[in-house]
Amino acid sequence: MNYSETKIDDRILAALTDMGFQTMTPIQELAIPDLLIGKDIIGQAQTGTGKTAAFGIPMIQTIAENRRGRGSGSKSDTVSGLVLCPTRELAIQAAEELKKMSKNIPDIRIAAIYGGQDIGKQFYILKKHVSIVVGTPGRVMDHMRRGTLRFDGLKMLVLDEADEMLNMGFREDIETICKSLPEDRQTALFSATMPEEILEIARLYQRQAKLIQAGQEELTIPLVKQFYYVVKGREKDTSLCRLLDYMSPRRALIFCNTKRKVDQLTLLLKSKGYSAEALHGDLSQHQRDRVMSLFRSGSLELLLATDVAARGIDVDDVDMVFNYDMPQDMEYYVHRIGRTGRAGKRGKAVSLITSCERYKITSLEDYCHARIREKELPSAGSAMTVKAYRSVNDAMDYCKDRDLIPYMKIVYKRCVDDGWDPLEVAAAFLRQSLGEIEPEASREITGGASRQKKPKTPKDAKTPKDPRPPEPSRSSRSSKGVRRGDSHKAKAHGVKPRKSKKKGRKK
Repeated sequence: MNYSETKIDDRILAALTDMGFQTMTPIQELAIPDLLIGKDIIGQAQTGTGKTAAFGIPMIQTIAENRRGRGSGSKSDTVSGLVLCPTRELAIQAAEELKKMSKNIPDIRIAAIYGGQDIGKQFYILKKHVSIVVGTPGRVMDHMRRGTLRFDGLKMLVLDEADEMLNMGFREDIETICKSLPEDRQTALFSATMPEEILEIARLYQRQAKLIQAGQEELTIPLVKQFYYVVKGREKDTSLCRLLDYMSPRRALIFCNTKRKVDQLTLLLKSKGYSAEALHGDLSQHQRDRVMSLFRSGSLELLLATDVAARGIDVDDVDMVFNYDMPQDMEYYVHRIGRTGRAGKRGKAVSLITSCERYKITSLEDYCHARIREKELPSAGSAMTVKAYRSVNDAMDYCKDRDLIPYMKIVYKRCVDDGWDPLEVAAAFLRQSLGEIEPEASREITGGASRQKKPKTPKDAKTPKDPRPPEPSRSSRSSKGVRRGDSHKAKAHGVKPRKSKKKGRKK
């Protein structure tokens, strides 16, 4: 179904068109109509299935209609919409999406409130008649205790990634917040799974909520091709580097099960010349914001993360997802691969497993209703060749619309002066750009040759004369230690040649 076929406000539709959204996702088709008429819902859907728009569109439209009823210029000191998220990254991402959807509606302001950010800055933001607050439970409660957040006029509450908030120990905070809100509010709860705790919260804090579920086939992300490689445990690092070189992703996520492994692997990849950064809970907010800014802008190729830290990663152009470690829970696998194959684009999910982990692939195939194919690891030489071609292609793209003649002159003159072939110098630049190369790849490409060929001097190149006199060779010295012909040269200049002293043998 297209967005234009619904009762969504034209101003929101225009914003959705600017965002490139035309067709609803399954969870949006199920949730938006019920939320627009004021019903409470429980929505089961994975990350990456369009949940933000599913609750964001009705929330923005409800607030806009209420303000239109009070008058176009009216403002309120209390918040009309509240979205609770488990992580800072998810709160920031959701707030940004809501801002884009509401850009054509005046006087709707959205603020992200989360721990790690300067609370004084948040005080200043909240004074500006904020309409929607997107925040983590702990920081929202902090503002409620300080009296800087008022929910007297709240119309809609959304619990996003509710199962993850419970896993992170936020249940008590959620219940405290829900008890402090107006009872006549509308409540939407979204969760990837439906444990008993979720249903209990729904019974306590929702009114006759309707359960809606996106079909299992939609949760498996059909645009993502899934592969796995069987490798030895001690060769995982080398295998990952080889796959990165062979597949050449422009932007990829690499998942590890522990923060320690994320840090170790990030340092290893950086030492080998890859553009990589880590993302986990031990980083400061400033560090997390910097890393995510680099990743979203395309300045960072590889982002290594744990499952919890990656909850807020919502980037449409992720080419691949690598499972360096297989997740303990099958639901996390679906969360991981859902980071690629978004916005109608295709993606790849690659898993590295040991031979004793094959059973996990079978279980995942049954759970996801999808085929996960085994592939043979490419040879080291093939991976290096692909990496070399990519470097050449990048250099050729760089050449377009650029004046490189001054640099060409420098290279050519330097090569000619020293008798080098410019093509060999270009090959040296390429070899330097490839960084560390596996010995196996070097042997495969060179065919085992170890000796370097002497560089050929171009025919039209002139060897510059050395201003210094030539060094004497051993064959040109006489037994007396005087070079042949020196006596004649010395006489011509009126200088007597130096006689060598014979050293007698000690008796």
